[in-house]
Amino acid sequence: MAPIFRLPDEELLASLVQRFPGRDHQIRSLATLLHPDAAPCRNLVLHGTEATGKSAVTSQLLSHLAASRPVNGNADGKAEGGGSNNVVNNSDGGASLRYAIVNAAQCITGRHLFERIVGAVADALRRDARDDDERRRWNQQRRRCETLSQLTVALGAMLRDPTRDPRWRFVLVLDAIDRQRDAPPTLLPALARLSEIIPCLTCVFIVTAPPAGFLRTPSSPHLHFPPYTKPEFVRILALAPPPPIPGTTQRETADLWTRFCAAVHDAFVRSAARTLPAFRHGCRALWPRFTAPVVASTYTVKEFSKLLVAARVHFQDESLLNPSIVSVRPAASRKSAAPADAPDHTSTVAVNGVSKSTTTAMTTTPHTPAAAPAAAAQLTALLPIAARILLLCAYLASHNAARHDLTVFSTYHHGRKRRRGGGFALASTGGGGGSSTPRRAKHRKIARKLLGAHAFVLERMLAIFEAVRGEWIPEGGSSVGSVVDGDVGMAIATLASLRLLVRVGAGDTMDRAGKWRINVGWDAIRGIGRSIGVEVEEWLME
Repeated sequence: MAPIFRLPDEELLASLVQRFPGRDHQIRSLATLLHPDAAPCRNLVLHGTEATGKSAVTSQLLSHLAASRPVNGNADGKAEGGGSNNVVNNSDGGASLRYAIVNAAQCITGRHLFERIVGAVADALRRDARDDDERRRWNQQRRRCETLSQLTVALGAMLRDPTRDPRWRFVLVLDAIDRQRDAPPTLLPALARLSEIIPCLTCVFIVTAPPAGFLRTPSSPHLHFPPYTKPEFVRILALAPPPPIPGTTQRETADLWTRFCAAVHDAFVRSAARTLPAFRHGCRALWPRFTAPVVASTYTVKEFSKLLVAARVHFQDESLLNPSIVSVRPAASRKSAAPADAPDHTSTVAVNGVSKSTTTAMTTTPHTPAAAPAAAAQLTALLPIAARILLLCAYLASHNAARHDLTVFSTYHHGRKRRRGGGFALASTGGGGGSSTPRRAKHRKIARKLLGAHAFVLERMLAIFEAVRGEWIPEGGSSVGSVVDGDVGMAIATLASLRLLVRVGAGDTMDRAGKWRINVGWDAIRGIGRSIGVEVEEWLME
């Protein structure tokens, strides 16, 4: 007589534990709660943060359990169809198990979810068909399902079969069920009631952070998948080391890879590599740069400290891990920044009594800090015309005092010329060949563009925009509409989402009385202005 309670095979679980480090407790608990001969439950909730192995562990465990169940006295069945509907005469008394996995995040509506469930269950049972007629019957299974009542009827008709072993189990995994779109509040409690109506069914709910009692059923076990620790991160990545470095063995490369992963964890796991996919991507991105001295025969794989010091600049640059949507290369930034930001300095040198003028262009090397502002200016210049003009208006509103707005942006004609600082200066006149000497200022003031950005009211920025938009729109560009149309509102929302404009305090984004502050430096603003033919310095008051 076969025992009533029997745990899964230890060899089966050992392979999974070795494949998923740090998930020993979760694998054994999950196998006990899903195995037909152990302690199968009706509903099971798997919860944990993103990328903690919930879906992968569940899928692999169910695949191994379905493949290891004996079919008609044969213990080497296959996962894709090795089971049988009639397993009453098993030699060891073991019951079979079948499963279906449905990703709820891919379902648009509730009806889409119900039809995906019915289709997945029918496909799983079709693999166990004993002949062509039964397989044809599963193919012709009606999969249209619009309500929960129809879902219950359809699942009951497919899973209730008197010819099966009474201990036969079917596991329905609903992955990311908390991300179901337009889900009513009664969806999850109703799906949890399916196992009460269909005794052979086990529902597994995979969620991120379940609220208390969200299934509204008593005694539903919850299994937590905690975030990975540093040793677990390193062990997971050590399972798949990179190919050997030229001139080294695979063992030496694997040892260096393990120490390298630990260093990357200490540098980035709290800021840019919190999850396992991000951590793996960071290690793969930094590995060629870290091993470049070894390839160049500068250092050996044994000199880990020297390699770490040589690659310190890469460990301090998070842009290698997250280059965003548009990646700006430093070489391209230097080429584009040299004509605009590097003025030519002409000096006169006397050689053998003949004066020669030499022109020297100030270029920026990739190691100078001027390359970063040029890259930021080029990246910000990819904004639409309306967003660029609004960003320039925000900069003027932040660095010009409100009392100068009438002088700078008024259309009233002055008989005086504009000076560089945005104000006006009297034309120098001289009588009888004389010249007028300008008076020196008693106190020299710091230029406002060198000071920090001041908060401004949104209505003032829109007023500046209305005053300059007709002059600043490039030739051939589309005209920007009224200050209250959708383009301007969308441009402000875009700048706020990119953190180029920062709201000071709480409130509605389009509140004209709300205060804002610009989050862009002078170099980027100058590049944006020149991209549309505007010299921002001419509009700043000293």
